[in-house]
Amino acid sequence: MLRNPILFGAFQRHSDTIGKSMQHILPSVEEGARLITTAIKSRRTVFMCGNGGSAADSQHFATELVARYKKNRTALRAIALTTDSSALTAIGNDYGFENIFKRQIEALGRPGDVLVAFSTSGSSPNVLHAIQQAKKQKMKIVALTGEKGVSLKKISDVCVIVPTAETARIQEVHQLIYHAWCEYIDS
Repeated sequence: MLRNPILFGAFQRHSDTIGKSMQHILPSVEEGARLITTAIKSRRTVFMCGNGGSAADSQHFATELVARYKKNRTALRAIALTTDSSALTAIGNDYGFENIFKRQIEALGRPGDVLVAFSTSGSSPNVLHAIQQAKKQKMKIVALTGEKGVSLKKISDVCVIVPTAETARIQEVHQLIYHAWCEYIDS
């Protein structure tokens, strides 16, 4: 049987990244699950932000909490800061793109809420500004990043660092993480 090396390689790198992740990040994944669950039990809000594919992950995770994952349960307080086109464009136009999430956190965030910040690189200015604002407002920060984002560890309560620099593999593991969190929350 012939194997297309491009397709086989993508699957192999995915498998390798999952294997390394299981060895290195499960304690921080569990810590993130506990922090998010504590906030949910206290009727706090979980906010999410990120750019590009990470914006889609923000929306996906928020939807799993508000609608449901597997189990029918009460809707949970979750907001993806990536979805309000009027707010995003007004804030971007008036205050700069780097403040599109910060300004929303300033308006909506309360002490005890959680910001789940997705940044595969760990260097997205708008995500960093959101984290800084969330800290000012005594929110908890859970950062999901890749190996280039180790600096997020210093400014987050929990930082999950996927052990690769390849964006697609990082995003695949991020999706696995928040799906695992959903199972944990449902239980």
